[in-house]
Amino acid sequence: MGIVLQSISFLSNLDTQIIDMIHKFGSLTYLFLFLIVFCQTGLFLAPFLPGESLLFVVGTLSASGTMNIWVVTISLMLAAIFGDTVNYNFGKYFGPKIFKKQNAWLLNRKHLDESHAFYERHGGKTVIIAKFLPLVRTVAPFAAGMGNMPYKKYLSYNIIGSIAWVAINVFMGYFFGKIPMVKRNFFLVIIAVIGISIIPGIVTWLVRMLRNKRAAAQK
Repeated sequence: MGIVLQSISFLSNLDTQIIDMIHKFGSLTYLFLFLIVFCQTGLFLAPFLPGESLLFVVGTLSASGTMNIWVVTISLMLAAIFGDTVNYNFGKYFGPKIFKKQNAWLLNRKHLDESHAFYERHGGKTVIIAKFLPLVRTVAPFAAGMGNMPYKKYLSYNIIGSIAWVAINVFMGYFFGKIPMVKRNFFLVIIAVIGISIIPGIVTWLVRMLRNKRAAAQK
């Protein structure tokens, strides 16, 4: 419970923390933000890093003139694209080695088969949709690589998804950040952004659970 509260406190104070970084490091702050988004999308085991909340806060700071909206938006789009590309290649080259055994640490052999079948059914739109699902976002590129999705096909959807994900969240922060009510209730707004971002994942989990129960009942 303490870790959860600390995480919420950290996310709700992202604006002041980024402002402190700007005061200390100046333009290097853009590089730090680039690395955070790159790691959030590029490292299979780093879903804990801020995603939507970070982009929203960056947008609000850009609205106040603290950051350059175009520099930060373009740099974070590139970070997401490069991160997903690295994650894809990890899955492609290291996934099969990890899954040589029937079961592997933190992973299961059937995940490889399921991911391949999932991409076969839904194709590139999965890459785009996954960008807006916090937990899936770090797994989907890895799974696409393991599932042998053609890289050219993957890259085109990766670019579309990354641009859409960054642009939507940053510009939401940019426009809503100018509203006085949002400024006064920034903590609640960030919590709402986090909550909205995980709703699709919860719904997907509930639907899958219901399907599994229904399938078990029919046996």
